[in-house]
Amino acid sequence: MKIMFVSAEVAPFSKVGGLADVVGSLPKVLEKMGHEVAIFTPLHGCIDQQKFGIQELENSKLTIDYSYGQYYFTLKMAKLPGTKNVNVFFLDNNKYFAPFHEVYPRSIDTRYEHERFIAFSHASIEYAKLLNFKPDIIHSNDWHTAMIPVYMKVNYKDDPFFKNTKNFFSIHNIAYQGQWFDDLLYFAQIDHKDVWNCWGLEHFGMLNWMKGAINYSDRVVVVSPNYANEIKTYEGGKGLDWTLNHNAHKLLGILNGVDYDVFNPATDKLIAKNYDVNHIEDKEANKKAVLEQFGLPYEKDKPLIAIVSRLVEQKGFDLFGPVCEDLKGLDAQFILLGTGAQHYEDMFRYLSGTSSNFRAKIEFSAQLSNLMYAGADMFLMPSAFEPCGLSQLIALKYGAIPIVRATGGLEDTIVGYPMDNGDGFKFWNYSPYAMMDCIRYALDIFKDKKDWRQIMQNAMNADFSWDNSAKKYVEAYKEAIG
Repeated sequence: MKIMFVSAEVAPFSKVGGLADVVGSLPKVLEKMGHEVAIFTPLHGCIDQQKFGIQELENSKLTIDYSYGQYYFTLKMAKLPGTKNVNVFFLDNNKYFAPFHEVYPRSIDTRYEHERFIAFSHASIEYAKLLNFKPDIIHSNDWHTAMIPVYMKVNYKDDPFFKNTKNFFSIHNIAYQGQWFDDLLYFAQIDHKDVWNCWGLEHFGMLNWMKGAINYSDRVVVVSPNYANEIKTYEGGKGLDWTLNHNAHKLLGILNGVDYDVFNPATDKLIAKNYDVNHIEDKEANKKAVLEQFGLPYEKDKPLIAIVSRLVEQKGFDLFGPVCEDLKGLDAQFILLGTGAQHYEDMFRYLSGTSSNFRAKIEFSAQLSNLMYAGADMFLMPSAFEPCGLSQLIALKYGAIPIVRATGGLEDTIVGYPMDNGDGFKFWNYSPYAMMDCIRYALDIFKDKKDWRQIMQNAMNADFSWDNSAKKYVEAYKEAIG
């Protein structure tokens, strides 16, 4: 099969969240399975073209007429690291992507943000034709490329080049849907009368790109089976539950995987000392190193709990406020790495400055995050909702035992202790006190070194490689093609 991925971010070139990891990892396995894969992504200003050997293709200039004039693109290319023939095509545009050193600039106007991704999505379709890459599957991801299934079923429905192409759309987080006013359709050159109804793009009087992608795609992939069920409910669907239930026959729940070539304590070059499930004792060197980084004293028998996250409401940080003083009194150390909403950043700065056992770094560092996984005894994820989650899967591999709220992919991936194959701790109620009870329980179990070592072995032996997930994607692709 020929499979075309289209994404706003692709690891290792550009990364904000788990979307980048998926699009940077799944194609590697699909190539090994014998499929031809191409990835299309914007050439963001933050991408290091020299580092990755990104080269411009000859005669690649593309002109698209929009309502406000002509827009110009050129195409650049590099191989996806770890592959032989997976080409990553970077769409270069001096108005929409080149000027910014963030994948999602915070300071730009919302309408402009929509224009950026409309132009990118439209240009990606045109470049597939120019490259003569006739895909069996176009796999779009999140609202940034949700325009593609709409274009394909409306503007390109009679184009013979795409006659046999099927459209897959992945929802990595339903909270971000891409809503704006319907005058954007004029800019996108999509006829208002063709799509402006409840079976198309209209959503309570607003344009909703994700709704359109759900309605116009051939299959909708959600990144965990449990989350696929949750988003069909009023609470979990964020306004799209009716649309998802109407399209339930298209809905697939496939767990994300982890690229163990990147996240593996036995080979990770970013940690202080490598180790594996047969040499768990070597993990202690990383604990010493990360505690030094955070300015906390090393105490062998005191558990270290790590948090690496975007500081946003989804991740459960509302739970911390009422129990800040309780956290200070626990016989454990806490380290946090992340950036996000100002009030959460301020809360953790306060907690870091007023406690002897809690330290926060309000920043993002890939190297430090890996060292935190390697050095921590436990990893805390109290998410309000979690489509799949990657952090808990990485934590398992590094033997940092997850403490999670059982929602979405966290429920699917963590086996709660004291099950025989337990590899983590779970709580269900979304409350600060349920979180604290679960943490205290984990701290009690930590005192039993024999049980704790077994939990660590269960965690590090858990297999969430992309191999299993990729097989399910291929089955779904083939079933859609018929």
